[in-house]
Amino acid sequence: MSLAAESRQTERALTVTRVLNAPRDMVFKAWTDPKQLIKWWGPTHHPATQLDMDVRTGGRWRNRLTSVETGEDLWHHGVFREVLEPERLVFTFTWEEEGERGVENLVTITLEDLGGKTRLTLHQVPFQSDAERDGHGEGWSSTFGRLADYLRQSPNAPPKFGEGRIDISRVFDAPRALVWKAWTDPKMMAQWFGPRGFTSSVPELDVQVGGALRIVMHGPDGNDYPMRGEFLEVTPPARLVFTNIAIDGDGNHLLEGETTVTLTEQNGKTTLRVVSHAVGKVPMAPQMLAGMEAGWTQSIDKLGELVH
Repeated sequence: MSLAAESRQTERALTVTRVLNAPRDMVFKAWTDPKQLIKWWGPTHHPATQLDMDVRTGGRWRNRLTSVETGEDLWHHGVFREVLEPERLVFTFTWEEEGERGVENLVTITLEDLGGKTRLTLHQVPFQSDAERDGHGEGWSSTFGRLADYLRQSPNAPPKFGEGRIDISRVFDAPRALVWKAWTDPKMMAQWFGPRGFTSSVPELDVQVGGALRIVMHGPDGNDYPMRGEFLEVTPPARLVFTNIAIDGDGNHLLEGETTVTLTEQNGKTTLRVVSHAVGKVPMAPQMLAGMEAGWTQSIDKLGELVH
């Protein structure tokens, strides 16, 4: 391989970082226990349906992903190069359907202890094109979302006062860079966030993994409705994942949730998908959850008006 080709592949390296609300030992176990791994491995549209893993240095692994839409199977396999419990995994990754043309990637998973939480960082090389790298990035981001959902499931979780979930997609006649800015610039976000009739201020928007988010919606009834959160994943200009916690004036949690924002661009237009899940933490929460879909829909309508 020429030096120029090596340089291009290095530039195309994929890095995805995600903060998980679980201790490092628990996350490492989820990566290395096949009984746990099959519950979250693979993106939402292609979950794992079979896997074989020998988790040791030199051990082999082979997994099958199955499309939820077509039933098509995709096989991939590799070899563990390093297994360092509980902080590091290194393995090769090859798609089998590409045959001899398949490029062997090297994937490094690093787990950093954040005192009860875990920062997961994935690094993957090499890639032959930007499109190949970006496709893997979307797949890993979706996979890590499933991992986060899996880790949140606990028999010891506190009681919930209702749950809500929205999944909204919209196509904007605007470039992805502009829509990304509307989500990451506090001045722009303040112009569209919140239902119609509400205004908003965004006193804090630190768009990096672990960065804080604070929004205050000012209602037509004269009351303020604050929300805070933390960015769990930031992949410019394609994906944001953050927690969203509705609080009262004393800082008590009313709702706790997580929101995933995905942006894809084609022919100068941008497809936005917002998936948000929230659980009630107080008896009054069901009333708030009942307005969740309408609130997000109206906010996204306002966003569309802003970027057009």
